[in-house]
Amino acid sequence: MRSARWTCIVFPLLLICIPVAGDIPAAAHDYFVIKVVDQATGRGVPMVELKTVNHVRYYTDSAGIVAFDEPGLMNQSVFFHVWSHGYEFPADGFGYRGKRLKVQPGGMATLMIKRVNIAQRLYRITGAGIYRDSVLVGHPTPIKHPVLNGRVFGSDSVVNAIYKGKLYWFWGDTHRPSYPLGNFDVPGAVSRLPSDGGLDPEVGVDLDYFADDSGFAKPTAKLPGKGPTWINGLVTLGGNTDRERMFAAYVKIKPPLTVYERGLAEFNDQTYQFEKRKAFAIDAPLFPAGHPFTHQDDGVRYVYFADPFPLVRVPATAEALSDLSRYEAYTCLKQGNRADSLEVVRHNGAPVFSWKPDTIPFTPALQNRLIREGQLQATDGLFRLIDEAGKLVTMHRGSVAWNEHRGRWVMIGVQYAGTSMLGEVWYADSKKLTGPWINARKIVTHEKYSFYNPKQHPMFAKDDGRVIFFEGTYTTTFSGNDDPTPRYDYNQMMYKLDLADLGFGERNASE
Repeated sequence: MRSARWTCIVFPLLLICIPVAGDIPAAAHDYFVIKVVDQATGRGVPMVELKTVNHVRYYTDSAGIVAFDEPGLMNQSVFFHVWSHGYEFPADGFGYRGKRLKVQPGGMATLMIKRVNIAQRLYRITGAGIYRDSVLVGHPTPIKHPVLNGRVFGSDSVVNAIYKGKLYWFWGDTHRPSYPLGNFDVPGAVSRLPSDGGLDPEVGVDLDYFADDSGFAKPTAKLPGKGPTWINGLVTLGGNTDRERMFAAYVKIKPPLTVYERGLAEFNDQTYQFEKRKAFAIDAPLFPAGHPFTHQDDGVRYVYFADPFPLVRVPATAEALSDLSRYEAYTCLKQGNRADSLEVVRHNGAPVFSWKPDTIPFTPALQNRLIREGQLQATDGLFRLIDEAGKLVTMHRGSVAWNEHRGRWVMIGVQYAGTSMLGEVWYADSKKLTGPWINARKIVTHEKYSFYNPKQHPMFAKDDGRVIFFEGTYTTTFSGNDDPTPRYDYNQMMYKLDLADLGFGERNASE
């Protein structure tokens, strides 16, 4: 076959060469396919590292596939070290955890890996190359855009809510292919619910991004003021007889990640933009944040803000949402307390918890401080989560949802300063949404890697909540790890938790 002829075009600091004539052989790669599956379920496991003896690394895609075609290594035996967060491959007699494979073009090998995590890693939701290797080897993929969607390379923490019959998704700072700086003003997308023709959450999520003219995910919250805009506290109000409206808390950021303004914004579904509704006092003790849900208590429907525990609330109306004087914290502190002046309210020596306005929220960090200062006993606190060694577990971020299967409120949250700084994900539950929170179990671990801001998706839950789906941001940020996982870093990963694997297989089990 004749070789192609090339012509070259010179630009400043750039040389581009393109084929112009001749017979150009078609790409005819005959990959050796390696599939890594969970030995308990047979499902492909994403983000498993396969490393050769000379430290060349490959990572399975969301189907557990690696497309291997390494010049010089075909048609011979190649040893692959096998490793992944929360999974374990058996060791040989020398202690090496891996497998020697006879690598041949067109061949295939399946490796079974033991899951140590209780929760199952399912797939990556955002970023490039979600099913890259599956596409290379010609395997079918479940999503519409298996290699690049919205030109998104990576996205920070997610918030989502059902609005007008669809699921709306929004993220933080987002990377793009064409330059290191991307979208710092909230990209967004929609997907169909599983009950309305959307994908089964076991399989994936088909995101339709709000895109600019170049196809890149465009800003949806470019609010006035310098610096990035971040949102959280996303909540939908109204419906049925009232006009449905979607609101989010926003913050404006200046270096070095300092919040200089916060307030409330509303989504305009004609322009697909958040519009500023009100700026809040920057030093206000209570404001919307975290992952909210609505719930009725004593005849009043409230929005509860879980961050990670739902101890801040406001009546579920647009007027109340924009009025910080209507917000309440569930706390044992005296009304009006601030961080520099703390006084525990007591009755007959015991702390009294109740809902109070104009008072800083009660958090795990605040409870730890009150215990250190001798103002509370550990047994008096709302947070009594301990690990297997009996050590206190401090939660950082997370979300809460009612679980019909358990007949309890369920929290999925990330631990602060566990075996990794923000990489350990825990389950806990409570009969009351104010706690105490018990049945703490670590369900996911990431070794020296962050998995922050985990978010439950109750709209995806199965069997009345026996099966829970949640995601988080997989990133080196705050981890101390300077070796990002290619394609996966700074992206959203979906996990599945079957409560039967926690011993809660029976409906409304009691302990």
